[in-house]
Amino acid sequence: MIELLRTNDLVLISRIEAILFETGIAIFVADQHMSAVEGSLGFLPRRVLVDADDAISARAALTEAGLAEELGDG
Repeated sequence: MIELLRTNDLVLISRIEAILFETGIAIFVADQHMSAVEGSLGFLPRRVLVDADDAISARAALTEAGLAEELGDG
């Protein structure tokens, strides 16, 4: 799995999930339950991951959707 980005923005994660779903790319959101474990604190970012084979296509789709500035290095 390749990390595309880290964020606390649930709306952004939902948007990314919708964009990549339309292109047939599945995502995995890691650490989404950590805030509950840590007392519902919002300072722990969630990581958006895709399969390594889909990373280039996912980055291209998100860049085309205007989200290039949100993507992490890699």
